[in-house]
Amino acid sequence: MPNRRYSARQKLGVILLDLPRYLWALRPARMAGREPHPWIHVKNRGERLVGPDRGEGVACAWQWTSELHAPLVFPVLGRLLLRAALRDYPIQLPGPGVSPAPAERPDITFIIGLRGRDRLPHLQWTLRSIAGQIGVSIECIVVEQDSDQTARDHVPGWVRYIHTPPHEGMPYCRAWAFNVGARQARSPLLVLHDNDMLVPESYAAELVRMHRRGYEISNLKRLIFYLSDEHTRALFTGHAFFASRPPDSITQNAEAGGSVAVDRDAYFALGGMDEAFVGWGGEDNEFWERALTRRVWPFGYLPMIHLWHPPQAGKRAVDGRGATTAELSDRRASIPVHNRIEELRSRNFGDPRRLDPTPVEAGFRLAADSFE
Repeated sequence: MPNRRYSARQKLGVILLDLPRYLWALRPARMAGREPHPWIHVKNRGERLVGPDRGEGVACAWQWTSELHAPLVFPVLGRLLLRAALRDYPIQLPGPGVSPAPAERPDITFIIGLRGRDRLPHLQWTLRSIAGQIGVSIECIVVEQDSDQTARDHVPGWVRYIHTPPHEGMPYCRAWAFNVGARQARSPLLVLHDNDMLVPESYAAELVRMHRRGYEISNLKRLIFYLSDEHTRALFTGHAFFASRPPDSITQNAEAGGSVAVDRDAYFALGGMDEAFVGWGGEDNEFWERALTRRVWPFGYLPMIHLWHPPQAGKRAVDGRGATTAELSDRRASIPVHNRIEELRSRNFGDPRRLDPTPVEAGFRLAADSFE
């Protein structure tokens, strides 16, 4: 666990103001009555959750992600919350020899980007949780964005592998990886998914269910449980299970970050992900703003587990004009959403053969200059 210190006053505040709510939310299922998953309503003081007129889930009525405070002060609450979430929505991890049944036209396609060897164990565990999906036919595409085909021999045979070598010195571009995968997907529903995120066995089936109800974009994540370095390594070596230790932190309101499902036609109509963003960050928030112009289900009720890794190199990459990701985000946000959609649709996004820096750098110039 991180070395956090809390005062006696902070601890007393949690005991008096948070603990009763947590105990109510963590009550046994037999006592839950009409609310089968009361833990999804846990939040911080001062935060407000909203729900749909019909159906399950809650949405956070604030803009950015937030970290649950009480489990940081008393980590046992985080462990109990994780245990309750996985009791309701278990994660299955089939062995290496188990593969999803093949389908000519699968119900849903998971798209995952990757660069470098450090994330290979995370990717393999993520793929195992995807292989454990039940109730629907799935496809999974791994897009390796690197000069070498490092991951090719480390992904199972049921996964479609695509290699997209970048030009020399180009930082990782998550948006490009998703766009390439979307062009190759065979299903009508895409899941833009991180390579370090484990999902419950019912995740794909729930996304397909929402899609069949007419929702073009679904964000079903309620809580993301971030495991520690020690806990993650113990999982990899088979010396721990998910709820054997408290999570480092629990995050809510991730919106398009981590994992989000998008109707394939709607994805192209929105212009895909903005490939002007390189490194990590910014592209998911920008995409979510455009996604909100479609029919969206933003009410989350599923848990996910985030595997620990060190801070990613290139996370704060700069563009061809020296602007940081944050500065690019501000520039893009100043352009009306519908203008951004029109601009991005005009680009040749998702081209797997892009080997030179011109399209990305041109994208940065376009972001700044097109609608001034």
